[in-house]
This record gives sequence, C-alpha cells and structure tokens, in this order.
Amino acid sequence: MKPLSWQRARSIHARLALVAVGLALLILTLVSIGEIFIIHRLISDDLLTASQQIASQITADIRAGIPQKPILISDDAHVDFIQIVAPGGRVIASSNHARDLPPLTSPQPDPRHPIVRFSSCLPRGWKCVQGVAMRVTPQANTEVVYAAGEMPGYLTGSGLILAVVTQVSLLTVLIGWISWRIVAQALRPVGAIQSELAAITVRDLSRRVPQPQGGDEIARLAETANQTLDRMERAIRRQRAFAADAAHELRTPIAGIRAQLESGRLYAEDLPEAIDAALRDTGRLETILTDLMFFARVESLDVHACERLDVAAVVRRCLVLCPERAPRRARLPGGILVKGAEDQLTRAIIALIDSVDRYAAREVVLDLTRDDGHAALVVTSDGDDVAPENREHVFTPITRLDTTPGREPGSAVFGLVIAREVAEAHAGTLVSTCSPTGVTFILRLPLAADPLDPSAPGPPRVD
Repeated sequence: MKPLSWQRARSIHARLALVAVGLALLILTLVSIGEIFIIHRLISDDLLTASQQIASQITADIRAGIPQKPILISDDAHVDFIQIVAPGGRVIASSNHARDLPPLTSPQPDPRHPIVRFSSCLPRGWKCVQGVAMRVTPQANTEVVYAAGEMPGYLTGSGLILAVVTQVSLLTVLIGWISWRIVAQALRPVGAIQSELAAITVRDLSRRVPQPQGGDEIARLAETANQTLDRMERAIRRQRAFAADAAHELRTPIAGIRAQLESGRLYAEDLPEAIDAALRDTGRLETILTDLMFFARVESLDVHACERLDVAAVVRRCLVLCPERAPRRARLPGGILVKGAEDQLTRAIIALIDSVDRYAAREVVLDLTRDDGHAALVVTSDGDDVAPENREHVFTPITRLDTTPGREPGSAVFGLVIAREVAEAHAGTLVSTCSPTGVTFILRLPLAADPLDPSAPGPPRVD
C-alpha cells in the first residue's frame, strides 16, 4: 500500500482500509490469545492426565507389594520424569531422565490432598516439567510417587508468541492490501461519476454519468444523478423555450407600438388612434410581464408558507373575478381542503376558467369532488373539443388553437401554462381529457392533512 498523506487519510478509500486493518488486527489478536491459551491448556491437560495414570499405576504396584526396580520405565514417552521418594526426601527409584535429580517439587501431598499437580523448572539447564505427586498410602511415613513430562519448548519460551505475532502481522498486512484493492475497485465508479459531473456545463446538459452494473448503492447513486440531470435538462430546455416564446410574443406589441407612434408622428390626424392602439399594446405588454413575474414566484413556492384552503371558497372568488362570457353552472361542495398558496391557486383557477370559457357555446360547468386523496376540479364547456394531438400543446406558451373570426383573442398568453405550473408546484396535475360535451380540463390537488387523522395525505411537496 502507498503511504497515506493527510489528504489521502481523510478520504473514504483510506478510512475504510484503515478501519478494515484495525478490525483485522483486533480480531486476529484476540483469536491468537485464545489460540495460545487453548494450545497451552490442551497440552497441559494431556500431560497431567498421562502423568496421573502412570503415578496411579506405580502406587498401586507398591501397595500390592510388587518390588520396584531402581530404574523406572515409563509406558508413555511423554512422561519420562518419574521418581519414588521416601520420607525425608530421599529418592529411592527414578527414570533415566530423572536420575541424580532431587525431588521434582518441594511441596508434597498431605493425607487430605493425596494428589498434587505441579509445574517446575529443573536445575542444571533442564527444561520445565509438569506432572503430579501422589502419596502411596494415607500414613505419614509413606512414599510419594512423582510423574511428570517435559513441557514443549515453544510453550515455555518465546517461540509460540513470536510465531503468533508473525502470523498476525502477515495476515493484517494481507487483509489491509486486499481491503485497499477492494475499496479502490468499489469506489472506482465514484471517480468516473465525479469526473463526468465536473465536465457537465449549462451549455452541454446531454452528458450523463456512467452507471455501473448491478443494484448497489453506487449504481443507485449514478441512476439518481442521471435522473436529476434529466430533470435539469428538461427544466432548462423549458426555460429556454419559454424565454424564446416570451421574446416572440413581446416582439408583436413592441412592433405595434413603434408602428403606431411612427404613424402618429408622420400624420397628425392619426395621432389619437395611434395613441389608443399603443395603449392597448402597452396593456398587453403589462399582461405578459405580469405572467413572467408570476412564473418566477411559482418556481420559488415555499411549502412551509402554504395555508389550508377550502377549494370551493377559492373557486367562488375566482368566478366573481373572472369575466363571464357564457352562463356557468357550478357544483362546489364545501369542506374539501387543500394546502397551498391562495394567490397562486386563485391565479391558476382564473386562467383555467378563462381559457375554457372562451371555447363555450352555451355554458361552462364546474364540478368539485374528492377523488382518491385529491380534490378534483372538472371544468367543462360545450364548445368544440380539443383535438387529441393538441391536448398537450395547449399547455405550451403562445399556443393558438382557435382562430375563428369573431372569437375573442386570449387575454392571457400563458393562461393554461400558468395553471399547470401552479398545479405541479402544489404536487398536483392539470390535464385535458376527451369529453363528448366539449373541452374538459381536470385540476387535481392533494387534500390537506387532517390534524386529527394521521392517515390523511400530507402537505404539498415541490420536486
């Protein structure tokens, strides 16, 4: 692994690798300590068991009166230190390995504890032994049989510890190297995503970040980033198209004002008519600019500043404010509440009623209902229906669907566009549907949450 600088140590790559190394070191250390303890315990238990069996056999032979040879022979190669010690500490018989040695241990078993386990290191450079001391009889002047085996050198010295430390060190380094490579492999798509995001500019929003295979967190992050870029690209394209449409629409009244003023300057008798026409075009400019400013407010809608509104009351106020071109029939039950900005909803509903009203032949019908957690306002006129291919075009700026002579021109250039923007800002929808009676639009807004009903829908949300 490369040495870690301060900046590198602050990276996720280095932190994950360091965490893996730390955990590996901790776990391996604990496992190694347990391993040493278990090995020591198993070997010690085996040695003590074998020593006790040999000591028991010799004491049984002595009690049975079987004479013991001066040189004792062990049946177990691991238990090769055997002594028979008379009262007073005199060794009367021993194995070859225990020849010329004093008693293997000084504490002797007493009548209450006839068997004593011991561990001691022998003089004259002998290694450490472990075994048992067993009294032949309970009497005070009885012999004591010692049987012990030599402990492996790696248990009494530093060999086992050095081996374990070496093993832990090598495994820790290996785990650290593997962790570094695995984390680097896992985070490689992040670097590609970062590079691609850094290369995306407003002038080129068509680029997308690479999405790795699979369904892990990085793949989902890349997918979400691409979805966000898609929304940004659509929003910027819509803003650019909207700016182009607004510029196109503004050009007409400005050109009309200029032509009327030039005509009034050349021909004095045309001056009153030129002033009237300029004033009409100025009013049209004011309407367009008002719509543009309203669009800016819709895009910056603050959900937390919204209030609970009775849709029926808002629609009734809109019917009073909107000029009536055809008779209206409304069914507006109260108590259907939504949460939103009253001025924006009022502007949207007025634009919707005004747009439908100009297509009406005899009447306009408004019907307010609850529909699957939403307030649904259906506005229908008995005029000509909108062709299926134009149902989405009516929500684009500067669309003219009706050019029939005598039909009143649109007073609001962005009427239905504003209505849909407000609906979407309030987490709702506005669509045009097929209707046998004429033009039909459906405005749906989420119902406001009832404070006493936790299962009711929540407040509007702006994406």
